[in-house]
Amino acid sequence: MHIAGCGQRTVIAFVVLAVTSSPRAMQNNIITGSPMSVTGTVTRVSAVVGGEAELPCDSRPPQRNDSLLLVVWYRDDNPVYSYDTRVPGPTAHWTDEPFTDRARWFSTPSSGLRVHNVQARDRATYRCRVDFQVSPTRNYRIALDVIELPSKPVIFDEYGKEISGVTGPYNEGGDFKLICSVTGGTPTPRLQWLQGDSVLTTLGAGDLQPSGLTRSLTLVIRNATRSHLAAMYTCTADNTLLAPPQKASVRVDLYLRPLTVEILSREQPLSVGRRTELLCKSTGARPPANITWWLGGKQLKSISKQLEDANETQSLLQWVPLKEHNGQVLVCRAEHPKFNRSTIETKLPLNVYYKPLCRKKEVRLIGAALQEPSSVVCEVDAYPPPNTFEWTLNNSVGFIKVDPDRFTVEEKEGRSVLTYTPVSVDDYGTLSCRATNLAGQQTSPCLYTMMPATRPDPPTNCTVYNLTHDSLDLMCLAGYEGGLHCVFIAEVWANEGLVVNVSNAAALWNLRRLGAKRQLRIIVYAVNARGRSEHVSFTVETAPRLAPRTEAQEAWEVNWALGGVLGAAITVAVILCLALIITRLRQRARDYEVTIPTLKNQKVIMPKRNSPHGTDDRNPDLIPLSKEVNIMRD
Repeated sequence: MHIAGCGQRTVIAFVVLAVTSSPRAMQNNIITGSPMSVTGTVTRVSAVVGGEAELPCDSRPPQRNDSLLLVVWYRDDNPVYSYDTRVPGPTAHWTDEPFTDRARWFSTPSSGLRVHNVQARDRATYRCRVDFQVSPTRNYRIALDVIELPSKPVIFDEYGKEISGVTGPYNEGGDFKLICSVTGGTPTPRLQWLQGDSVLTTLGAGDLQPSGLTRSLTLVIRNATRSHLAAMYTCTADNTLLAPPQKASVRVDLYLRPLTVEILSREQPLSVGRRTELLCKSTGARPPANITWWLGGKQLKSISKQLEDANETQSLLQWVPLKEHNGQVLVCRAEHPKFNRSTIETKLPLNVYYKPLCRKKEVRLIGAALQEPSSVVCEVDAYPPPNTFEWTLNNSVGFIKVDPDRFTVEEKEGRSVLTYTPVSVDDYGTLSCRATNLAGQQTSPCLYTMMPATRPDPPTNCTVYNLTHDSLDLMCLAGYEGGLHCVFIAEVWANEGLVVNVSNAAALWNLRRLGAKRQLRIIVYAVNARGRSEHVSFTVETAPRLAPRTEAQEAWEVNWALGGVLGAAITVAVILCLALIITRLRQRARDYEVTIPTLKNQKVIMPKRNSPHGTDDRNPDLIPLSKEVNIMRD
């Protein structure tokens, strides 16, 4: 009994000790106990800075009659957190740096340590020790990988300018670069350029970068096309699947060349003098193209307007065609103000109708003999060519319409030939020719004055110019040609006979091979079908032939020139010496302050030179033939 009593007292004393001991002290004793060996693999857990991490630790008892007593978390063998099931209330949890109040044990649905607001300094390998009431202690190792996200990408253009929202505008057909730059990130982030879901280029985590903490990825777009307009390019940076990639996007603005240009209103033909409106449209340019109108190499004034869709420009040309515009090409040209060599154009050959016009506007004199047929040619300029002609005669009787059988019409040539035979004096007068085409009847007729055919009048006002030792040019004023085709003849005579005989359709001759220093007599007259005119004659003398220059003459001229230069130099030197002497004498006179009497109120009368009222501007090469001009009649 005594032994038993002692044993009973001993047991009672142990129980009392266990109950009366402090729970926290007992917990601290258990936590700070010597660590046990750790076996098994390491469980890796990843978490993002600022996020949440769950470090797993299986606390289920391996036996049914067993229960969990204590869970302790270590970092580098230093306790940082514990959970004691034997301590009631919040005091069952204990935590230390670096977690403090950021960590909490959880048991459902599985068990582990949940860490909030994960920091980069939480990156480490942790050990979880689980103590049971019956079963042996278990240890787990968990490696926490803390992921630091990279910065949000910043996009730059090729000139280093930061881009926000829209980049450009760039030129169609050109190249441009987009540079994506990010800073930081652990592990090293991967950079990608995407268009939609398509990956364009990638910079992997293992690719070397010279800039250390900053990584850059360049996207190069070559030969930009219209499909790049408003295209969205996105740069992403990621280093984990736990968080969405960091991204930045830009939209491309592009200048586009004009695609089409066309003249909408092409109604032909046009009419001279009638106001015409033509519309030209250009599409595809961005910003809208500049439209200009050109005719014959000259720009025409027009009115342009831009439509609402900003992809089309229209230009209205209000214009009055002229006769000269027929057959020319009207050009509508569209060009982009931001591009070189972006011009496109369309052409419209002009078909301009106009009434017939006389090719020769002056009234023509036609000589016709009685009972002899004469051909009167009426030529007009018209488009389209005339299809009818009308001839009338205005004489002392009145207006007489000529029978169409008496004339022919050549539509393609635009002319009509009237064979006219005066029968009596009444048949002389003024012939009128009018043509008609699709544009209408000729407004002003072509006029021909029919006169009796006569011999021509002689040339007058003859002038010799460019007279040399062997040639001269001669020009005269033609007289009335007698209503017929006329030929003008110049004859050059010397004492020994005829030297030159030249005929010309105009009263203008170039006479050559006349001989040097010769007295020549020139005779000019006109000839037509009715005969020859009176003669006009005058005399001229050709210049003497110049003797060839000899070497002695040339040497003498050179010596004379050198002597002249030397004499001029000596003269200048003498003048300078005299001026210097006079200056010194004057200076000495000032030094003696001699009073010099002056003359006042003396008038100096300069002799006047006789000046002609006019100047003689006669050209020495022009020899007026006012003297020794004879008109001879046959």
